[in-house]
Amino acid sequence: MGILDGKRILVAGVLTDSSLGFHVARLAQLEGATVVVTGFGRMSLVERIVKRLPHEAPVLELDVQNEEHLASLAERVGEYVDGLDGVVHSIAFAPQTALGGAFLDTPFEDVATAVHVSTYSLKSLTMAALPLMSGGGSVVGLDFDAQVAWPGYDWMGVAKAGEEATARYLAKYLGPRGIRVNLVSAGPVKTMAARSIPGFDEFEGVWDQRAPLGWDLSDSEPPARAVVALLSDWFPKTTGEIVHVDGGVHAMGA
Repeated sequence: MGILDGKRILVAGVLTDSSLGFHVARLAQLEGATVVVTGFGRMSLVERIVKRLPHEAPVLELDVQNEEHLASLAERVGEYVDGLDGVVHSIAFAPQTALGGAFLDTPFEDVATAVHVSTYSLKSLTMAALPLMSGGGSVVGLDFDAQVAWPGYDWMGVAKAGEEATARYLAKYLGPRGIRVNLVSAGPVKTMAARSIPGFDEFEGVWDQRAPLGWDLSDSEPPARAVVALLSDWFPKTTGEIVHVDGGVHAMGA
């Protein structure tokens, strides 16, 4: 019997089998959950990747900038499950002009895209799924430490700071409905999204030197386990929290 036995979980933001969302879906299934997956863009790729999960899972297209996709999400998910106990937000994107050291020159429209997809979507996804969460539940988002400025991360760092604030306000307003909202701030993992960040390789040296527990950039298991734990009933009174799964780097000084 797993810690998610009988739970119904929506995992939004799977693209490849290196995606943190994929590993969350895999572990959630192994812990007993029924999982529905969303992806966007290369849907044929997403469908092939999802076939690698331990069990079959429905795949839905979800563009978080598309109001029709969001408005129909509950109905589409409802074709496979009669409700949701958890939602995982594993979605982030910023145009290349918003990354790589061009912070001072990034046009607002590109900043707006980064914030819309990476920040506001935590709220819009949660609200789209809300009709299926009448019994309460858990929303968990994937984060990257926004307490400091990182080389090349630029406006995505700003978007992540916004995501952290958004999670706190969602926790405030959805708590009375029995819905917990938390983030897992993961150390760097070599996903497709991470590889698109100019200077991402610089992070490896930081974690090699500063993580007291050590860190493996190819291992998605630690943050995925934290997400699954937060989806479970083992954190019944934890909300508005950021759980750092980064080998301890966030707590270390220079």
